[in-house]
Amino acid sequence: MKAICVTENRQLEVREVPTPAFVPSGHIMVDIVASAINHGDKALLARPTITKGLNTSLYEIWGASASGKVCAIGEDVPTAFAGRNVALYRSLTPSPHTVGLWSGKAILPYTSALILPECVAVEDYSGSLVNAMTAYAFVEEMLSEGHTGLIVTAGASASGLAITAIARKKHIPLIALVRSEQAGEELRGLGMEHVLVTESHDFENKLATLSKQLNTTAVFDGVGGELINRIAPHLPISSTIWCYGFLGGVGLISVPSVLFVAKKLTMKGFSNFNSATVRDIHKLRAALTSLEEIIADPMFRTRQGMKFSFDQIAEAMAYEAEPGAKAILSPTA
Repeated sequence: MKAICVTENRQLEVREVPTPAFVPSGHIMVDIVASAINHGDKALLARPTITKGLNTSLYEIWGASASGKVCAIGEDVPTAFAGRNVALYRSLTPSPHTVGLWSGKAILPYTSALILPECVAVEDYSGSLVNAMTAYAFVEEMLSEGHTGLIVTAGASASGLAITAIARKKHIPLIALVRSEQAGEELRGLGMEHVLVTESHDFENKLATLSKQLNTTAVFDGVGGELINRIAPHLPISSTIWCYGFLGGVGLISVPSVLFVAKKLTMKGFSNFNSATVRDIHKLRAALTSLEEIIADPMFRTRQGMKFSFDQIAEAMAYEAEPGAKAILSPTA
C-alpha cells in the first residue's frame, strides 16, 4: 500500500510498504478515510530532537492524526470498536506494532482511538482527537492544581475551541482571546460568553477586570511572545501560564522579575502525551470514554481545507488557507 514516510534527512516521500494483515492483541486495524495535517506534523519535522521518545510507526510512516473505519480488531479489544468509525491520535499509546497514519490502513492500540457517534461524518474528525485530548488533559491538570477559571490565548484555534467545549461541559469560567473582531463574532455565535479581541484599544483594561471577576488563574497559551508580555501584568494573583503553541512565532517573552514576585506567577510547558491523563492508562481510557459523550459538539470538528492525494504531499505541506483550516490527505484521492 502507499504511505507517506519520513526519510533520514527529515523529508517526506511516498513509498510502497507492506499492507498489514495481522492485528495484534489490544490493537485495531483501520481503513483510513482522511488524515489532517496538523501544525505539529510540520513542527516535528523541523525539530527532530522533540520526536525522541514519541510513539513511532513501522516503515517510518508519518502523521499523528486521522479518521477511518475499524475493519478488524485484535484480542482483548472491546467489541464496541468492531466496524465503527473512529478518530485516531497516534501518540496516545506507544506500540512496536503501530502502522500509520498517513497510509491506506493503520494498526494501532485501541487506546489511541475514539469511537465516533453514528450521527457525525468521519471526515470531520480527521485531525480532532489530538485537540480533544490536549484540551481534556489540560483541564484535568489545571483543576488538579486548584485553578477554577481559565484564559485561552488562541481562542479560535482548534485546541482553543476544544478547551472551550470541555470547560462549558464542566461549567468552568473561560475567557477566549482572539486577534480580530470577526473571530470574536464567530465565537460569540457559538455561544461563548467572554471573548476579548487583543487588537481592541481597551483590551488590557477589559482583561484585568474580567480575569479578576472570574478568577481565571490558569492560562493555556497557544501564541507566546508579545501577547504574554501584554497579559501577564493583568492576571490574577497566583496565575499559571502553560505554554503549548507558538502561533506568535519566535517573539521573545519578556516579563519583569518583579512581576513574578508580586503576582506569584508560574510559567511552564504543556504536552498532552506527557500529561497525567495520557501517561496513566486507566485515566486515558476514562478520558476517551468521557470525550465520546461530547465529541459530537461542533467545536471538536476538524476545519477542512483542500483535499490532497498522497502523491501531492509537497503541495499539502505547503498549503495555507484561512486560519485553522487544514490540508486533508486522502488515500483514495
